[in-house]
Amino acid sequence: MGSSIILASASPRRQELLASAGVTFSVVPGDIDETPYPGEEPTAHVVRLAEEKAREASTRADGRFFIGADTIVVLDGEILGKPRDEADAAVMLRKLSNRMHHVITGFAIVDHESGRTVSRAVSTEVYFRKITDAEIAAYIATGCPLDKAGAYAIQGGAASMVEKINGSYTNVVGLPLCEVVGALREMAAGSGEG
Repeated sequence: MGSSIILASASPRRQELLASAGVTFSVVPGDIDETPYPGEEPTAHVVRLAEEKAREASTRADGRFFIGADTIVVLDGEILGKPRDEADAAVMLRKLSNRMHHVITGFAIVDHESGRTVSRAVSTEVYFRKITDAEIAAYIATGCPLDKAGAYAIQGGAASMVEKINGSYTNVVGLPLCEVVGALREMAAGSGEG
């Protein structure tokens, strides 16, 4: 499978996760418009974006398997994307304080040779403890929340805000490794590669 795998993501976290699973891959970020469609359900949204990223990257690079992914934070049915600025990040973190929310990652693997696509969504429940305005301000001052869905990174400074999770930890980081690696193996086995 090695060099024939392309990760359609510029995310260092996704790259680190995939490498930690022993997968050899190249990176060709998928360049798409990530605006949700009117009335689009959160799960449908992330799966669509993952598929579009993988397909778009497959038009610009040589490879066999193209992996696209998109991660969102959902609170009470509302998608919390990347904050526009520090004030927006503070609003999001206050909303998440002392609440449970879902982190949903859609992933897609496009087999450029056969045209087959496997796409799925994985959801993890994340429970935040009550966080103070001072903690929120200190976390925002690190700059970490500004490029993260829901304005936080579980693997970074927000780890102390997370009381517990129910589901895949790697999904919350940005790529549900168990499911992605399983799907890659399944597709490679189906094509006679291994």
